[in-house]
Amino acid sequence: MKKKLTRAEEELMQILWDLEKAFLKDIMNAFPEPKPAQSTVSTVLRILEEKNFVAHNTYGKAHQYYPLLEKEVYAKEYFHTFLGKYFEGSFERMLNFFMEEGSLSMEDLDQVMRKIEENQKEE
Repeated sequence: MKKKLTRAEEELMQILWDLEKAFLKDIMNAFPEPKPAQSTVSTVLRILEEKNFVAHNTYGKAHQYYPLLEKEVYAKEYFHTFLGKYFEGSFERMLNFFMEEGSLSMEDLDQVMRKIEENQKEE
C-alpha cells in the first residue's frame, strides 16, 4: 500500500471520495461541525499530495483537489492489514470475534454465506 492514512487524512479522503473533485471551500462545507480550521485542512491536503493520495488542478489562484487512489483500493488494502494485524489473517477468527461481541447476527452470517455462494456460481 502507499502509506497509511492518519485519522485526519482519512477523514479528508472520505470527503474527497464522496465529492470526487472539490475546491477547498467545498471540502470545508462538507466537514461536520465543529469544522477544522481552513489552514489545518490545507496542511492535510498538502501532506496527502506529498503521499500521492491527492492531486490538484489549478484554476487561477484556486486549486481543485481530487483523489489519486480509489476508495475501494484503499479499503481493500486497509482491510487486509487490519485482518492480519488483529486476527492473524483469519476471516473466520474475525467473524467469531464479531459474533461473540454481539455485532454479527445469524442473519448477517446467512447473508455472507449467500454472497459467497453467488460468487462461487459466477466463477
